[in-house]
Amino acid sequence: MGLHIVNEANKCLQCKKPLCSSHCPITTSIPQVISLFKEGKIMEAGEILFENNPLSLVCSIVCDHEAQCLGNCIMNRKNNPVRFCDIEKFISDFYLDRMEFVKKPRKNVMVAVIGGGPAGMTVAIKMIKEGYDVTIFDEKNTIGGVLQYGIPDFRLPKSLMQRYYDKMEKMGIKIRNNTAVGGALEIKDLFRDGYKAVFVGTGVWRAKTLGIAGESMPNVHFSVDYLANPDGHKLGDSVAIIGMGNAAMDVARTALRRGSRTVKLYARSKRVAANSVEVEAAKYEGAEFIFGKAIEAITYDGPVFKTAIFDEEDNVIDYEKELDYVDADSTIISVSNGPKNKLVLTTDGLRASDKGLLIVDENCMTTVEGVFAAGDVVHGSKTVVDAVAQAKVAVEGMLNYLENL
Repeated sequence: MGLHIVNEANKCLQCKKPLCSSHCPITTSIPQVISLFKEGKIMEAGEILFENNPLSLVCSIVCDHEAQCLGNCIMNRKNNPVRFCDIEKFISDFYLDRMEFVKKPRKNVMVAVIGGGPAGMTVAIKMIKEGYDVTIFDEKNTIGGVLQYGIPDFRLPKSLMQRYYDKMEKMGIKIRNNTAVGGALEIKDLFRDGYKAVFVGTGVWRAKTLGIAGESMPNVHFSVDYLANPDGHKLGDSVAIIGMGNAAMDVARTALRRGSRTVKLYARSKRVAANSVEVEAAKYEGAEFIFGKAIEAITYDGPVFKTAIFDEEDNVIDYEKELDYVDADSTIISVSNGPKNKLVLTTDGLRASDKGLLIVDENCMTTVEGVFAAGDVVHGSKTVVDAVAQAKVAVEGMLNYLENL
């Protein structure tokens, strides 16, 4: 145990109204966890973390702590804040492999989870604990979703996802990889075969296009595809990235680590969508940020931009007449993702919004009875902890539904 972790725990003031907890999307009981840790009750602290958030270890690494617990710690006013993320990581890492998973008596009722990302993993763990038989169907080689195929290994080690995979199998969760529901199998087939409820947590894996000329050029890629399989892309020495969100930061840092010499990110305005920690990391590793460039087209030689003209308040008021032709070996578009529509197309009555997001009620049930959904496929691209929080609501809805069948 590093002395750093102990020192961080000792800094906690045990606030009666902890802002750290109230600004956590999943309302982690931070003072209670720290108190148990200081008493040497690490397993008890881990149990509280895991019960509240099965992906506690993941969230301790990838959450935007500056906007949540860390950034809202009362110690910010006079001193350095308590780095609960470091404490949580230590406790959760210690607990994950040692935990004794206790579940209720088996109900002999089958539940299907489509998509093994953060929301699907949360639902599977929660439902198996309640005594239901759970099978995860995932179209990729292994579960994890964005954790496995969207966050680079240097930020979230793939070995951690393997630990979760092994732990979930030991819990009794059945995992059927390389199976895309909405293809050979459809949701109606799951009900036919005895599943009493279905959860959809398929995320957002369809890249949004810019609608400009040149997106089909051989030197153009989408961030969602690149991050899923960097080995399958040869970007060259110079890379232009359209967008400045968190995914764009991951793309930039991955490209630099894989040998690209010049990596530049472009944005139309002067606003950066990514969190400050990821931005600083990308800058330190050599990425360049260029503002006031609105993408116009992409050629065989690289992107073409209109150069923005700003007013005194940094609002774009016009563009220069002359276009800016940029040379780049590869251009990567990183402007957002949307959901795939195969489930909607193959499931009678399953409705989605005009953005393709599944429509659900307050219990996370979709427009098809017995089919629930949560996470990015409902709310669009958000954080891992948001997906976990929404999945917990879906679990409550599923339990109520199943108990009243």
